[in-house]
Amino acid sequence: MTVTDARPSPPLQRLSRRQARRAALAAQGFCDRRPKRPDARALSRVVGRTNLFQIDSVNVLTRAQYMPLFSRLGPYDTGLLDRAFGRRPRRLFEYWAHEASLVPVELHPALRFRMARAHQHAWGGMRRIAEEQPELVTFVREEVQNRGPVTARDVEHDVPRSKEHWGWNWSEAKRALEWLFWCGEVTSARRNGAFERVYDLPERVLPPEIVDAPTPDDAEAHRILVEVAARAHGVATEPCLRDYFRLTPQESQAAVADLVEDEVLVPVQVDGWSRPAYIHHQARVPRKVSARALLSPFDPLVFERTRAEQLFDFRYRIEIYVPAPKRVHGYYVLPFLLGDRLVARVDLKADRKAGVLLVHAAFAEPDSPAETAAELAAELRSLADWLGLSDIEVSPRGDLAEALRAEVGRL
Repeated sequence: MTVTDARPSPPLQRLSRRQARRAALAAQGFCDRRPKRPDARALSRVVGRTNLFQIDSVNVLTRAQYMPLFSRLGPYDTGLLDRAFGRRPRRLFEYWAHEASLVPVELHPALRFRMARAHQHAWGGMRRIAEEQPELVTFVREEVQNRGPVTARDVEHDVPRSKEHWGWNWSEAKRALEWLFWCGEVTSARRNGAFERVYDLPERVLPPEIVDAPTPDDAEAHRILVEVAARAHGVATEPCLRDYFRLTPQESQAAVADLVEDEVLVPVQVDGWSRPAYIHHQARVPRKVSARALLSPFDPLVFERTRAEQLFDFRYRIEIYVPAPKRVHGYYVLPFLLGDRLVARVDLKADRKAGVLLVHAAFAEPDSPAETAAELAAELRSLADWLGLSDIEVSPRGDLAEALRAEVGRL
């Protein structure tokens, strides 16, 4: 077998773990050269690789949706992403994809099956509002229609009192909005400075050609989403393909079978993997990967923790909700990618008031290369500059901390 990075690889019967890792990195955009001045074209390239940016409220470093672009492009204007989501021509919309995510508008029709299943799959509080207080849901939708774009706080101020329900409160109005959001009857026009969703009607937010696009049947929708996940992964097991858009096992398995039959996916055996794997027919398996990147805990390269362990032999758990004395590595820990390996992890915080990037802890992985500390220091400097932080302070915790502090001091 001859492996090249100049054109798609031919069908493979067996892959080493390192080949699988390189295929995954190429699929996620880590083999693409970082542009000198990232622009809308660079954003489109990354969107075409990942097809989603997970959103999370934690802002200890930066909002989760911004970090994957930095990991692949280096320092960029976050307004590129804001404009793609919040202005016309809109290229991204927010919906429940992996979790709450920014997704290309072209995938809206394929996600309508989830909107149609709100009564089965939406969270209990939302469903109860829809079942027990339909008049509230109707009122809230009319508020969005008449006054949108609006936040939940905007709506709650005008929610009428109801003797039957002892008064509708802000949480009920918010649940009604979230029910309508899950159903696709309202969508997110943007997020404001307080990280609140700003709601409006889809026909006032999405491009007309997306609103008018036909809705695929459920089987075709799953086939579309699994194929997108396969392109984003390069090579993956069926559970990993399923997880990308949080699909059900039965429907994901049926989609995988269809894609294999049509030779869009090619079954392969990856050394050390117990489950069958599939490589997308257009996937590249580069001979070499020369990446250097800090990864958000919510980056699609690592957000499926079992996959991260299978690919990189890197056991990764987010410890935000672990009591501080029981944390192993820290509160907000980012893996560090160097070449085709995850070689270290750092617990980071942006102290915006002091203008300092705080490295609370730094740990090297077994057999990390000698240049790990120097390369990590350089990437931390780039991150600090991007975040508008002038200094980097490295605490002594972790087996890499001393060497990292010395390298930071040399910058």
